[in-house]
Amino acid sequence: MVRRQKLVLMLAAMFVLMLVIAGCGGNQQGGEASQPPQVPETENQDARVVQHAMGTTEIKGTPKNVVTLFQGATDAALALKVKPVGAVESWIEQPWYNYIRAQMEGVTNLGSENQPDLEKLASIQPDLIIASKTRHEKIYKQLSAIAPTVMTEEVHLWKDTLTLTSEALNKKDEEKKFLEEWNRKVADFKEKMGDKLKLEAGIVDFRVDHARIVYTGFSALVLDELGIARPASQRGTEWGVQLTSKESIPQMDADIIFDQTSTTRDDGRLDLRKAWSEHPLWKKLKAVQNNRVFEVDTAVWNNGSGPLAAMEMVNDLYEFYGLK
Repeated sequence: MVRRQKLVLMLAAMFVLMLVIAGCGGNQQGGEASQPPQVPETENQDARVVQHAMGTTEIKGTPKNVVTLFQGATDAALALKVKPVGAVESWIEQPWYNYIRAQMEGVTNLGSENQPDLEKLASIQPDLIIASKTRHEKIYKQLSAIAPTVMTEEVHLWKDTLTLTSEALNKKDEEKKFLEEWNRKVADFKEKMGDKLKLEAGIVDFRVDHARIVYTGFSALVLDELGIARPASQRGTEWGVQLTSKESIPQMDADIIFDQTSTTRDDGRLDLRKAWSEHPLWKKLKAVQNNRVFEVDTAVWNNGSGPLAAMEMVNDLYEFYGLK
């Protein structure tokens, strides 16, 4: 009888111990379940209000899925080490300019910069859209309904584009690093150029039915920042001037001519350039006589309009001027 009582007591004690262990385990699990769920990093960060050409936009944290709707924005995002999930295709060398193509693998092509495919854009679920008032003012509300949207005023002001893109992407440190490198390069170029900076440089661009002398725009901005002189007659607030007659060729006169004509378009512009460059008035230009007419990559000098393109321009100029 005594043995039986002891056995019952032992079994009861074991049963109680099992209940205690189970209870502790249950409490532990319950404690884990009651912890708050993990919140994505971007949601943990404070919201920022970004001012832009269309007003202000609230952006949370660091966007991951950015869409760029003009060439300079795509260039700027890449300069900040961010690959867009979607971008409008390039004007030439489709789908992406050669100078950035290696960095654009897997990016969704959203079609024309002037008329992006909004249905495809919405389908890739961006958390930020970077656009330009010049191109997209009329669809700003539609874009904003898809994702937070910011807009630059113009498409060719590369430093403005870089600043807005860095603010929207929460990448101000990356912008600072890029600009520090840019400033070093500009200073080095100016020092090595010396008196060569006084050589007046003109920018020309042949089209299908006319030739252009470029006054302002992306390439002109870069030349101006580098301190390269420009002919007084080829400066102004307008984009430039159209020349429709060969008798106007003397207006192109400069010590150096940078020809940013697109060579990939088979639309007759190269035929026009050939006809003008064979004219006696062309051969009298100082740059022609001194063998200082340089054909440049229009994707870099004109179409790209971003910080990476600006760097490429400076690299070209080192070569053209024989600098090391």
